[in-house]
Amino acid sequence: MFSSKKAVIWDLDNTLYRITPDFADKLDEVMAQALVEDLGVKIPLDQCKALVKESYKEYRDGGEVFFHQYGITPEALSTAYHQRIPVEMIVPYENLAEKLQRVPFEQYVFTASNREGSTRILKHIGLWEMFQNRFFSVEDFGVTKKNENAELYRRYCAKINQNPEDCIFVDDSYSNLEFAKQVGMTTVRIYYRDNSAKDKTYIDAAFKGVEACIDALARCA
Repeated sequence: MFSSKKAVIWDLDNTLYRITPDFADKLDEVMAQALVEDLGVKIPLDQCKALVKESYKEYRDGGEVFFHQYGITPEALSTAYHQRIPVEMIVPYENLAEKLQRVPFEQYVFTASNREGSTRILKHIGLWEMFQNRFFSVEDFGVTKKNENAELYRRYCAKINQNPEDCIFVDDSYSNLEFAKQVGMTTVRIYYRDNSAKDKTYIDAAFKGVEACIDALARCA
């Protein structure tokens, strides 16, 4: 499945580092703070946080409700939110850069975090030197999400001068993988508890945690 491929494209958030339940709750709080304190949403902070959680469950995007009901723009929320992310709470995988060096393909990152946020995270988890010229944010393509259309993935492959059929795309979010598959990429899902997307035919392989995925890719050397 992997041996004939030329490139691996890694998601960042909840793939190259794990968003633990505690960190996920903190991120909901941070988004609520950005909405109330930076962008002027006129509701109590605890109510806003609850609405962020509701929005994520419904749309897989904590800001979606606020775009429709409060006139907040995705770009404004992305900027305010990523400036507030407490990257110091992220626990990096030990020796992840060294482990990734075992993978015998060109490697890139594609993230829904903006460039400022991605830079802070990559530096914190020890992957900046490896990916500083090999990561792209959705904002590089003029969008704020990875799960709206397949054309975005075709444009990404063109950006790195690879054919989609030669690329492996690794992400924890199955909604992103669906669009990657539509353009011909080999799709890999990272999960942490049970593989809740095992029935999705557009997912070619799944691994419990990124290190298991790295081990499988390294065996192609």
